[in-house]
Amino acid sequence: MRIFSLFSLPLALASALWSHSTLASSDYTEHLSLQPLPQSSLLASFNFRGNTSQQSYDNQHFQYFPRALGQILQHAHTKELHLRFTTGRWDAESWGSRPWNGSKEGGTGVELWAWIDAADDEEAFARWITLTQSLSGLFCASLNFIDSTRTTRPVVSFEPAGNHKNIDHLHLLHGSLPGEVVCTENLTPFLKLLPCKGKAGISTLFDGHKLFDAAWQSMSVDMRPVCHPDGDCVIQIEQTVDMVLDIERSKRPRSNPIPHAVPNDQLLCDPSKSYNSDDTCYPLEKASGRAWSLQEVFGRTLNGVCPLAVSSGESEQPLCLRVPHERRVTYSEGAVEHRKADGLTRCYALSPSQAFDLSIPEQDIAQEVPLEEPVLHAERTIVGHGQERGGMRIILANPSQTTHVDFIIFESLPWFLRPYIHTLQATITGQDGVSREIPASELVTGTFYRPAIDRERGTQLELSLSVPAASTVTLTYDFEKAILRYTEYPPDANRGFNVAPAVIRILSAPNAAPIYIRSTSLLLPLPTPDFSMPYNVIILTSTVIALAFGTVFNILVRRVVSVDEAMALGAQSLKGRILGKVVAVRDRLLKKQIKVE
Repeated sequence: MRIFSLFSLPLALASALWSHSTLASSDYTEHLSLQPLPQSSLLASFNFRGNTSQQSYDNQHFQYFPRALGQILQHAHTKELHLRFTTGRWDAESWGSRPWNGSKEGGTGVELWAWIDAADDEEAFARWITLTQSLSGLFCASLNFIDSTRTTRPVVSFEPAGNHKNIDHLHLLHGSLPGEVVCTENLTPFLKLLPCKGKAGISTLFDGHKLFDAAWQSMSVDMRPVCHPDGDCVIQIEQTVDMVLDIERSKRPRSNPIPHAVPNDQLLCDPSKSYNSDDTCYPLEKASGRAWSLQEVFGRTLNGVCPLAVSSGESEQPLCLRVPHERRVTYSEGAVEHRKADGLTRCYALSPSQAFDLSIPEQDIAQEVPLEEPVLHAERTIVGHGQERGGMRIILANPSQTTHVDFIIFESLPWFLRPYIHTLQATITGQDGVSREIPASELVTGTFYRPAIDRERGTQLELSLSVPAASTVTLTYDFEKAILRYTEYPPDANRGFNVAPAVIRILSAPNAAPIYIRSTSLLLPLPTPDFSMPYNVIILTSTVIALAFGTVFNILVRRVVSVDEAMALGAQSLKGRILGKVVAVRDRLLKKQIKVE
């Protein structure tokens, strides 16, 4: 149901989006970027990009495009695909803006959206189910659980990243599994899609123990058509792995990963804190940079370069490090260092056959790499109490002192969470710190709302908002919790039910790359029955039935007779005769014993 819409974002802008990532100078390139972050963290961004001509792709002549994925996409008539595996939470306050402006990041768990060529919505959904089930087997994930209740059709939150000719016949479908646990069994299929399969090049640094021990990590697979201005088109696949590693934690040996407590005399505390005392310490960042190397952080060195990867200049060197040029950096022999004019970036041309290691010794920091300030800070929580109703609170803060922020927030809610859109309220806090309630219509410039149908589809809500400079906007709305059937509860029903993260798209310049922010997933507690009661009822009823049946059966079967009749019946019975023989034998033995005496 469309309430009102003031969106003016035509799909014709899709050809202009991502114009910065045109055709690569070679058919396959790979790149690794390393950047130290505050609080002993290290951001490592791996990027692999391969191109295959449109004709070769249509004829299934795969060279740099993985055949296993290409055949699935062709069978499901998928023209563009975006798949994300994400764990952890990005700390924007400490680490700055997200890598790739959030375009390669997904919500917690698994997130998937694709443009499918189909004649109508029913055919598009049937091909969507084929796609999810096939990808589930390819990546060893639970994508087959993305059914109609977890599928939405965003209207303005996503734009095609590729160049499509018949875009009017494409259907956009989106699904997410916020409760999916990403682990090594998802990394192995990811590596098999690469041309060098993790045997050479920067992919040799991948170690499941290190990757999934990171504070935050995201794996992405993107497929899209890219066309030259002259009309030549290629099918491009781009795989990205971003992770934030804790340097001190990664340097611990695998044989003894348990950290040891730091003695009190070695603690660096902040004495400016009011609660600072002998037994209370707020850790203070070290003034010197921590020492680390590829061998220590990733547990292995880089094994040469992938023979299929070709770099044509300094801008496409396979490995780059973002640290000030004043810092000392040592690297293996055979590599060539190229320093860029910004004074913060140095790239390395690696030897094809020699292992490469990079090391930064501990030294005083005179200059830090400036971190880019996020355009918007977002926070989403569930408020309220009780088992019947609740509320959603979304806090959106604009850190800019001069510029307002326009964005679109996309909510995909499960069907058992029933929001009341008429309760949508807005509170704005300005630079003076004074909060005031305003009508939501003053901030919301457009709304698209598709209500849920029980056990068929979830709720879809898209809001177009604008936050003034140096202000914080808080949106709240109420919702009602549905009561599930007892067969619909999972084994860990008391843990709560996962709610997918909200997707926020920043509306920047028309030709600029898109900026995305995703909130964390939520846990929704629902009214849960006491599943121990069936067990108690079964035990009680079984006991009662056993006692009642035994008593009634005893009364119906047992005969009531006198003592004489019972003795007579006993004498006539086989038991009585046997007993008489035994008594007779006993009497004879007693008589013989008396005579002998």
